[in-house]
Amino acid sequence: MSRFWRLWRTTTFRLTALFLAIFVVLAVAILGYIAYQSVYLIQEQQVASIERELNQLESEYARGGTRGLVLAIQRFAQGPGPGIYYVADPNGVGVAGNVLDVPAQVLQQPGAHTFNYERPFAEEGDANLTGVAMVRSFILPSGFYLVVGRDIVERRSFAVIVLQAFFWGVVLIVVFGVVAGAVSAQRVLRRIDSITATSEAIMAGAMGERVPVTKRGDEFDRLATSLNAMLDRIQQLVAGMKAVSDNIAHDLKTPLTRMRNRIEAALREGKDGVAAREALESTIEESDQLIKTFNALLLIARVEAGTAAGDFEQVDLSEVVKDLAELYAPVAEDAGLALKVEAGTGVSARANRELVGQALVNLVENALKYGKPAGGGGEVSIQVSENGGEVVLEVADRGPGIPEADRERVLERFVRLDESRAEPGFGLGLSLVSAVAHLHKGRVEIGDNSPGARIRLILPKA
Repeated sequence: MSRFWRLWRTTTFRLTALFLAIFVVLAVAILGYIAYQSVYLIQEQQVASIERELNQLESEYARGGTRGLVLAIQRFAQGPGPGIYYVADPNGVGVAGNVLDVPAQVLQQPGAHTFNYERPFAEEGDANLTGVAMVRSFILPSGFYLVVGRDIVERRSFAVIVLQAFFWGVVLIVVFGVVAGAVSAQRVLRRIDSITATSEAIMAGAMGERVPVTKRGDEFDRLATSLNAMLDRIQQLVAGMKAVSDNIAHDLKTPLTRMRNRIEAALREGKDGVAAREALESTIEESDQLIKTFNALLLIARVEAGTAAGDFEQVDLSEVVKDLAELYAPVAEDAGLALKVEAGTGVSARANRELVGQALVNLVENALKYGKPAGGGGEVSIQVSENGGEVVLEVADRGPGIPEADRERVLERFVRLDESRAEPGFGLGLSLVSAVAHLHKGRVEIGDNSPGARIRLILPKA
């Protein structure tokens, strides 16, 4: 019983029951109308046949009188078919016809009547045939009685057959509908139970569990695919959060410890004012670096959350690149690098100017920091171009480059290929570039500049 109520509580079963009820009502109405019209049509045909024969008998009576009518009745009575014919004299005694007797009430009250009759069998010794007749009776001017009609047993049998077919049809419809509803509801329950079981497993800690997807491609498969994609994204975010937490704890612990030791040493050793000032200035520099790190983390989080997506506008990226090149030309010169720019004119895209500018700044600073060849000199190039419906922002250098195996990893937070940590930084630059690309529904491509690295930020134009 509990299984039935579980099925009944499903939307599928209830909708099936509702549609079944509507269908049964319509089927009953349609089949009932068909049955009624079928029986009514047969009845009308019988009435029309009676009227037609009465007209013929009327003509025979007009030509030959009672004798001609009796002869016509005998002729009709000898023919096959469901016809009922009877002529009686003024005393009610049968003169001709194919039935043994007619009730006196039918003879004495002209009009339409229905009664049970008997007619003799064709061969002697056999039992008489019985039936039900629908007739019309008349009293002739000569005093004779005329009864003409049709046997309605076959009509009633047909009506019974129609009603039986109607009844069993409705029963089969109801049974089939209930079975179909139960099967559909059970199928839906199995799919929902699988989703529920997966959800419970994930809540219990099995983050790798996913909703089963069949090959049917129905709405449940589409839902399962969307849920699995969402779960994959959640798992990635959780893993990223854990990695960020671990990296923050690891990478920020060193500068914080260094700051503490420096301040503690300044206090303990009783240094003069100049030494104490130097200790405080270095501490401020470390603090500024930590603040920049946290600001970068906050910016990455804001970009990944999509909070800047509403600030998009048509941005002239050619001008952005030119302004950036003008800003970093002295820096590149101090670093002993040549800065080459190919900005063109009028290259634009719908973007967030601040974020795209920050992403380019990160790429240029990385190129200036890590793009020096071993023998000195070198060149950093910045280029913006159009490629179909996309805009390509490219920064290339002539440094050691990025190994192919590490090109995906360097886009993650706190990943640095400089294991010695000789250069300042926390490995957040390319992570921000990747977040900006995803926000703009673009991508980041890292290639080989032979030698050096070639990094492309590709954004859709609209």
